[in-house]
Amino acid sequence: MFIPKANRIAVFSYLFREGVCVVKKDTVSPTHPHIEGATNLEVLNLMKSLQSKGYIRITFSWQHHSCYLTPEGIEYLRGYLALPAEIVPATHKKAPSRPEGRDREDEKFAGGEGKPAFRGGGDREYRSREGGFGRGGGM
Repeated sequence: MFIPKANRIAVFSYLFREGVCVVKKDTVSPTHPHIEGATNLEVLNLMKSLQSKGYIRITFSWQHHSCYLTPEGIEYLRGYLALPAEIVPATHKKAPSRPEGRDREDEKFAGGEGKPAFRGGGDREYRSREGGFGRGGGM
């Protein structure tokens, strides 16, 4: 299938920027929801082509193809798009560490004397004594 170079570059740059791409199995959709200018069929065919070369890994679930970039694919797209080695996909960036928050262990026993802060004094006291609709209880 002939795909214009502008659309190919748009798809490749989106895939490199995010590291993943989700493509719905819909060949008649006029546009892809995340990529400007490319049709869904073009994106689907480009992903199949990259998979056959071993540059991405595709999983299929609920009529959607999830495409994950492999290390070989990162190198290929970096060369195709002429990007420096410092730029990496979003899936390969370190997530910011969680900030130091309050100590949750101190709040667990807020009632004093080592009792839990939730209501109820013991195990299964939330159930009524009359029983219910199962296993011998009921009306």
